[in-house]
Amino acid sequence: MRLPIIAGNWKMNTTVSEAVTLVQEMKATLEQVEGVERVLCPPFVSLSAIKELLQDSPIKLGAQNMYFEEKGAFTGEVSPRMLVDLCEYVILGHSERRQYFREDDNMINKKLKLALKSGLKPILCVGEKLEENEAGKTEDVVSHQVKAALVGIEPLKELVIAYEPIWAIGTGRAASGEQANNTIGFIRRIAAGVLGENIAAAIRIQYGGSVTAANTAEFLSQPEIDGALVGGASLKAAEFVSIVRQTAEIKK
Repeated sequence: MRLPIIAGNWKMNTTVSEAVTLVQEMKATLEQVEGVERVLCPPFVSLSAIKELLQDSPIKLGAQNMYFEEKGAFTGEVSPRMLVDLCEYVILGHSERRQYFREDDNMINKKLKLALKSGLKPILCVGEKLEENEAGKTEDVVSHQVKAALVGIEPLKELVIAYEPIWAIGTGRAASGEQANNTIGFIRRIAAGVLGENIAAAIRIQYGGSVTAANTAEFLSQPEIDGALVGGASLKAAEFVSIVRQTAEIKK
């Protein structure tokens, strides 16, 4: 039985004080929900403050990115060595990193290896563009992304994969539950071919892309979908709490 995981990706939003206020608004209620792993991924600058706020809390912290070297002359970058004392998870390969910062499959593979070596739990993002989806290339694209990311990776259950169709991220145009479930089932089969069936069966695969409280049930009621990587809705305390609560009820 895979433990559902709901992660909130705040992206480049909230100052430190705003981030603290947001956590304070949802902390007590989120802590009461059982049967769901809850992860908050604020900007780097807020990790320390929120870690202090969440001491002895079951709510986990994650970073939104990291560099693929442990240290060195890489001005402005953040290494996994800097993160391990602050958080447990790290998002890697998000489509915005691929698109705006030109991160390619080789770079994401290096980040994934170093994250695992450093003791961080990666949330690996994969997903196709609208034109690729419309051309029927979804499986080709996500298969390539998953295989390229997992080259040389030791079979570890700590890996989380997030299927995020790029055309659904922040657009309000989510995939249907059936579409997402079918693609996530395909991703699990690809992972099985690389890591083995037992490991792939244990890996949690989320859906991401315009997830809201209103459509949570459509996705989380699907058997292959183990959670959600939530963007804009995670910046609204009541909305995010609702998503977590619904997940707990559906997956119990």
